[in-house]
Amino acid sequence: MKIALASDHAGFGLKKGVFDYFDQKGIECKDFGCGPDERVDYVDYGEKAIQSVLSGVCDRAILICGTGLGMAMVANKFKGIRATPCWDEYVAEVCRSHNDSNCLTLGGRILPLDEALHYVDIWLETEYEAGRHQTRLDKIAIIEEKNFKP
Repeated sequence: MKIALASDHAGFGLKKGVFDYFDQKGIECKDFGCGPDERVDYVDYGEKAIQSVLSGVCDRAILICGTGLGMAMVANKFKGIRATPCWDEYVAEVCRSHNDSNCLTLGGRILPLDEALHYVDIWLETEYEAGRHQTRLDKIAIIEEKNFKP
């Protein structure tokens, strides 16, 4: 599995920690920015990472801004992306098992690195249950089809 990583300036420190963690664990990832000491708009970097998932270059994305909310809003504008902000163990598990999340968003200003890494591990290791949950994802896909304008 290859993970796309991106952040704005508020999420840079946490993104660096996640990148280093993946490097230590041998998890393949691609950093789409931003770099240190850059003041940027999260929209630009979130879009780059999401495009890599949509094109198949990466399998999932982790996007980090101050709260994780802005990155989630950007990512969820793309057809087929199910971005979920995460702040605890339960959310990390259920966003995968029930919602088949392919994009995790984290808050660099609200999560310490050790907690964030714990949630990332849960998100990476949890399998999608499908079953009754697939009906809901199918309904979301219908809404996307009706409202998607290329």
